[in-house]
Amino acid sequence: MISTGSLWVGRVRAVASNTVQEAIRNRVLYALLFFAVILIATGVLLSTLSYVERDRIFQDVALGAIRLFGAAIAVFVGVGLIHREVDRRTIFTILSKPISRSEFLVGKYLGLVATLWLLLAIMGGCFALVSLATGAPLDLGHLAALGLVAMELALLVAVATLFSSFTTPMLASFLSVGIYCIGHMTRNLRNLVETTDDEAMRAAVAWLHRLFPDLESFNLTTQAVHGLPFEAAQVGWPVLYGLGWIAGLLLLASFIFERRDFR
Repeated sequence: MISTGSLWVGRVRAVASNTVQEAIRNRVLYALLFFAVILIATGVLLSTLSYVERDRIFQDVALGAIRLFGAAIAVFVGVGLIHREVDRRTIFTILSKPISRSEFLVGKYLGLVATLWLLLAIMGGCFALVSLATGAPLDLGHLAALGLVAMELALLVAVATLFSSFTTPMLASFLSVGIYCIGHMTRNLRNLVETTDDEAMRAAVAWLHRLFPDLESFNLTTQAVHGLPFEAAQVGWPVLYGLGWIAGLLLLASFIFERRDFR
């Protein structure tokens, strides 16, 4: 006898598999991946402009390119997750089958995350090959940095999924990019205002830091590039933090999507 959990996993897996197949046919992915790989290689040329710390300059540029283009893919592909199905009217065919809206949404999310992680693995492989070819050092710090990038991208897809569940792709793009920018600024802004005597400003920034995901917590680039030591907690806690945000965002997205009227 098949359990309810097995049926749920099977339905979600089917949607996720279909999403991966659709995503890998998207030319935007390959265009962004191409530019990311080109920028990683360009980092070698940029590093030659300096007589010192060439390896660090190259790796800093390369990891920055991976983060930037990964985020671009997460946002601009993620915001169209639901809209494409609604626009093509295939959403009605899908939901007429024994699958709930929440299962459909989670399957779409997992499919895009799987696609993004595959692209991240390709970019990470190119980064490692270029590093080995140029003699730049590689260690566990680089692997940890890429792992946290993977978690950041999963969180960004959850943000894009939330906005795509109730608004247009254009507005969802602006909102997702805004969350991305705010998420990388709140920590530095909080540290900056801690030196001021304005209690109201410090309280406002502290709440801003709590209300938005702290995406800078997934940035381990400095430690990786400079070979600095890092603790397991610097990787473990951000992963748990990211999983918590992802769960909350998907629950909210499912709640909204279950009550959305498609016409």
